Amino acid sequence: MNVIFNLILLLVLAAFLVIWMYVSWPVVLALAVVFGAWMLLTRRGRQAASVTAVGLSTLRQRLGSSSVVIVGIAGVVGVLVALLAMGDGYAQTLRKTGSDDTAIVMRGGSASEVMSVMEHDSVVVVPQAPGIARDSQGKPIASPEIVVAANLPVKGGAPDEEGSVQLRGVGEQAWAVRPHLKIIAGRKFTPGMRELDVGQGAQRQFAGLQPGHQVKLGNQEWTVVGVFASNDALDSEIWGDADTVASTYRRGSSRASVTVKLTGPGAYAAFKAALAADPRLKVDTDTTLDYFGKQSEGMSKVMRIMGITVGLIMAIGAVFGALNTMFAAVASRAREIATLRAIGFRGPPVVIAIMLETMLLALLGGLLGGLVAWLVFNGYTASTMAAGTVGQLTFAFKVSPELLWQGLKWALAIGFVGGLFPAVRAARLPVTTALREL
Repeated sequence: MNVIFNLILLLVLAAFLVIWMYVSWPVVLALAVVFGAWMLLTRRGRQAASVTAVGLSTLRQRLGSSSVVIVGIAGVVGVLVALLAMGDGYAQTLRKTGSDDTAIVMRGGSASEVMSVMEHDSVVVVPQAPGIARDSQGKPIASPEIVVAANLPVKGGAPDEEGSVQLRGVGEQAWAVRPHLKIIAGRKFTPGMRELDVGQGAQRQFAGLQPGHQVKLGNQEWTVVGVFASNDALDSEIWGDADTVASTYRRGSSRASVTVKLTGPGAYAAFKAALAADPRLKVDTDTTLDYFGKQSEGMSKVMRIMGITVGLIMAIGAVFGALNTMFAAVASRAREIATLRAIGFRGPPVVIAIMLETMLLALLGGLLGGLVAWLVFNGYTASTMAAGTVGQLTFAFKVSPELLWQGLKWALAIGFVGGLFPAVRAARLPVTTALREL
């Protein structure tokens, strides 16, 4: 009989956890209001409230064991939210890089710019397609670009420690294609010269990228002449003249991609169709918004899986901590619970009271963990090798309200699992047996 009951209990627990994964905060708030009304307006609800009040009044005597539950759950939530915030920050940095009125053209079958090599003839043909915006002189706003890896000393690292930065060779139209990109120090590089403009993210990551300093790239000395800000993935790049970069790295007249400014979002379909119909070209075309969004998917998924895996491992430990604490609490209050049942309190109010006590501890732990994660990691800047690039991407952690809610849901789920079995044990303990316990 006990085996069947335990199996039913496990099935109920599994069903709760599956449903809980998809519950939104308005639903939880509505359920809390309904539950509060039940406790106020019904006899059993008032009994559950009375038992809960008695249990909470003894928390001071159980402060040590209760703190273990709170701190354990806070650790789970803090680590989970921090890891998920890293993935969200990474994805958002890439997603906001593009727009729906700019398009990127690469060699057919290329997953990213670093895998693409477009011959000179193709590079010349692309700007002739319809739908491309033109500047005041009537020239198409199209920027053939080359992307290569460059090694630079890492700021704050060992003297010989170097990191990989993405060097982008661009033409004069690169600035018009990306009007949001602004020079915040110094000036734009001079075409034909070994001069660099560096993103503010790259400047934070690597040493020697102040205007006026010289750095060695491809066995040549380059002068940093400006710093730009774009508040997206381009902040992690350094820019130079496309012809000079291609000459330094022996890339000839080929380019990795052509980025164009369209007359509007509606012009994209005609632009893509014209390139697909041109027999001289074998290219793939995307809006830059879609292109950078796709680049973020793989790494974001890895970071999310890593966060959930680490969170699960820690959550198991927190559940055992909650189980141990609540079983001990039930054992110490066995005579009290038996007395309540002997004078007319039924099993359900006892179960609900134990569950409420555990869920309250879990809620405190979740709030503490979320607060610590927000204070420590929100806006924290990190860098990693980005998918589809050859350099490190600098991005900021993003602790959003959605992530905090996810962390709180994990905390409450841990509290539910950790309190269910002790609560059921308390409700099923024979009154005569409990009264004999010390």
